[in-house]
Amino acid sequence: MGESRGLLLVLCTALISGFSIFLNSFAVKGFNPFAFTFLKNALVAIFLFSLIFLLKEFSSLKSLSRSSWAKLVFIGLVGGSIPFLLFFYALKLAGPTSAGFLHKTLFIWATILAFFFLRERISRKFIAAAILLFAGNILFFGPTSFAFPELLILAATLLWAAENVISKHALRELSGRTVAFGRMFFGSAFILAFLITTSQLQFALFLSVPQLQWLLLTSTLLFFYVFTYYSGLKHLPVHKAASILLLAQPITALLSLTFLGKPVSFTQALGLTLLVAGVLLVVGFTYLLGIFKRKVIFVAGNRA
Repeated sequence: MGESRGLLLVLCTALISGFSIFLNSFAVKGFNPFAFTFLKNALVAIFLFSLIFLLKEFSSLKSLSRSSWAKLVFIGLVGGSIPFLLFFYALKLAGPTSAGFLHKTLFIWATILAFFFLRERISRKFIAAAILLFAGNILFFGPTSFAFPELLILAATLLWAAENVISKHALRELSGRTVAFGRMFFGSAFILAFLITTSQLQFALFLSVPQLQWLLLTSTLLFFYVFTYYSGLKHLPVHKAASILLLAQPITALLSLTFLGKPVSFTQALGLTLLVAGVLLVVGFTYLLGIFKRKVIFVAGNRA
């Protein structure tokens, strides 16, 4: 029951991610990317704190041990700040193709780290799925260069993979909401320190009405992203959760085709097909069939 719930939550995360990637490509225009990330993270931290307060879980937050707070600070540093700074800086120097391909290898590094540090068992079925996912990634993004900017992107990806493992360890004793809050709150605090140090804080203070609208929309999506992902990760192995997120790429491509008329080549279409097949293999056809059966029974019952 727990893993089924986790699968459903992370599938929701992948869906949200697909829409977020599409919308963020518009939202980030005209924004300082570091300031934009800080504002989104800070706003989501406020949303999560409000949710914790409304659910009357504030007392559990106050009663966290020093070690738990230390884990949350570390998650904010490793996952919510440094990799974002590295990624956006490198994105100015590297092409989007290189960034997209390297970022989508996150599931590989997360799987390796989870195998060694969390002792997660990797099945043959997952290895087959991972091969499909990696092949789909290559076909969709195509060949990529590898220089200093790509090294920075790879470093950011490795940090995000490490954050998944650290978060999974923290989720053994903390709720998904608490871990998500720690990541966003401390992550935004570290980015704020960076903005102040580099004299870029002004980019986060003076926003136009359209920028505020984009900020609210993307922050809302990010809130649901972290809420569903960390709640799902609590019930799922890291290697499965990180792999399911690759479903976001076909969703983004479909949105780009539908609303922007952005064509998809045969090679890219084949890559997207492999990505979907890989995620389906990770999730399991039995699980998907169970969801379908429950939906059919629910619809039939309502019509009776």
